[in-house]
Amino acid sequence: MTLYLDTSALVKLYVAEEGSPLVHQAVANTPSVATSAIAYVEARAAFARRRRDGSLPLQEYRRILRDLDADWDHYLRIDVTEPLIREAAELAERHRLRAYDAIHLASAHVVKERLLEPVVFASWDKTLEAAARRHGLQPLPRQSPKP
Repeated sequence: MTLYLDTSALVKLYVAEEGSPLVHQAVANTPSVATSAIAYVEARAAFARRRRDGSLPLQEYRRILRDLDADWDHYLRIDVTEPLIREAAELAERHRLRAYDAIHLASAHVVKERLLEPVVFASWDKTLEAAARRHGLQPLPRQSPKP
């Protein structure tokens, strides 16, 4: 099984917010974590926005950037190619997705096709999660399974 993180889920690995413990647990329990190459710039932009608005102190911001850079090579990254963009455009139209959300969905679909195994799709966007479910991706459960 592979865990796919869109940017809303990826950010939760570096900034404590609602859902962060769940994403940390999912990453710890999954041998392979994938994301789109665009997640890097989206995450950096999200961190910079928090830094500018004062919710992220400079020292913490710098630590987060170091951690992201250290982790980045460990993720299975899906490059944004012309065929992926075309598929994402169709998905955006069909599911009323924002552009980068459609790229994440197309990227997760690539992971599923390449690896021929189940993909758990982690996102905190309900529209994107619903579209992912319609494309055979399992959503990340919002609660840990009870023993």
